This record gives sequence, C-alpha cells and structure tokens, in this order.
Amino acid sequence: MSATPRRMADIDPQRLALLNAGLVEASTLTECLAVDFETLMRAAVPEVGDNAFAAIGALVGSGISKRMALAAELIRDRFGDGAASRLQQHRSDTVRGWACFMVGANTALTLEDRLAVIRPLADDPHFGVREWAWIAVRPQLSQDIATTISLLAAWTGSPSDRLRRFASEATRPRGVWCSHIASLKRNPEMALAILEPLNADPSRYVQDSVGNWLNDAAKDRPDWVRNLCASWQSHHENAATTRICKRALRSIDRS
Repeated sequence: MSATPRRMADIDPQRLALLNAGLVEASTLTECLAVDFETLMRAAVPEVGDNAFAAIGALVGSGISKRMALAAELIRDRFGDGAASRLQQHRSDTVRGWACFMVGANTALTLEDRLAVIRPLADDPHFGVREWAWIAVRPQLSQDIATTISLLAAWTGSPSDRLRRFASEATRPRGVWCSHIASLKRNPEMALAILEPLNADPSRYVQDSVGNWLNDAAKDRPDWVRNLCASWQSHHENAATTRICKRALRSIDRS
C-alpha cells in the first residue's frame, strides 16, 4: 500500500483528477487543499458561467477559506440561496463545504434558523465538511454569543458526537482559521452551559475540542481554567475528564 501523500505534489494525478471532477471525497487535509476550485466548479455547477469560473480561477494560490467563501458567493449570486440544498447533496466534500458558506452568507436567516440549516452539514460524515460548517457560520454566531450559547447548549445532549463537538468548536474563544470572540476571551464562564455537559464526554473527538476550548481560554484567563479543571476532576474521576483537563492545561503547564 502506498504511503499517504504529505505534499500536494505527491498526490497521484489520477486521484487528483477524480477530486477535481467531484467524483470522490478528499481523504486527508492535503487532498482538501489540492482541489482545483475552477475545475471542480465547472464539473459541479457548469451553468454558473464563465465569469464565475474566471473569478474563482483568479484566486489560485489564495487561502482556502477565502476561496471557499468566494465559490459560495458566486454560486449564490447566480442561483440564489436555494442552491445550497442542491450542493449539500453533492458527492464532493468541497462542494458540500460551499453549501456551508452559502448558509453563512444567507442574510435572511435568523440565528436559530441558521443553526437549523447548518445542522445536517455539522453532522456530515466527512471531517472537512464538519469543519467548514462551524467556520462558515461563526461570524454570525459571534455577533450574538449569548443567544448562540443558549441555542447550542441543547446540542450538547445530541447522540451525535459530531453535533456535540460543533457546540464546543464553534464557540472557541480563539479557534483555528477564524476570528477571535472577544467576549469569550474576557468572560469564558459565559459558555459554561456548553462546557459543563461535555466535561466527561465519552468521545475523544469531543474531548479534544473541549480541551482546546479551555486551552484557548487559558491564554487570557489561566486561573479560571485551573479552577474549573480542579473542580471537574474533583467531581469526575474518569479518564475522559482527565484527558480534557490535561489538554486544557497544556499551555499553562509549559509556562
């Protein structure tokens, strides 16, 4: 069996052609980053038009988040918000990611409606789509963080670890590939309605996110994170909580 390519240049050309045609899903982040958006758009939504193809082609070499948002904008401008449901059913994880950004750009949606629409994408089987789901809607979620936390607190009881993780990941004070949420950097206790139900979550996927959430918070409120972890560990003697707290305290412990 061949090794998993670590560089885009090492991806088999036939495999890359299938990715660009939207016929297979990316299996690694390297493959996600290697997709040619213009070629994929021509295959997935050929009727969007030459101007759109030229616009997305002009962004080759730009950051992937910027290209994802532009692809969604071009398709939305041509077909309207309703096209998101079509893209959501596509074989390609990148195309489903474009659907996420269409949901994020839909100004007609309330916060509650936006979360309802993004929910199936947040629960997508593909790791990349799940990441795009929270990244795409985070700007809107951060505008009313109190309501967001109230709504996402209910997601922490979902049987799907993907949705439980979304509640944590979408509200991280700092996060990855996204803007910070200043109010949560100052007052991380605002998010306890999300964090507390997940403090002994059996899924490592969720544990990693909660640990990273608290590691974010520790950069601004280290004593609060120390005290919270001490409280959790005194009430929950289990491997899940121990693992979360170890991850949460890793930056503090190195300082």
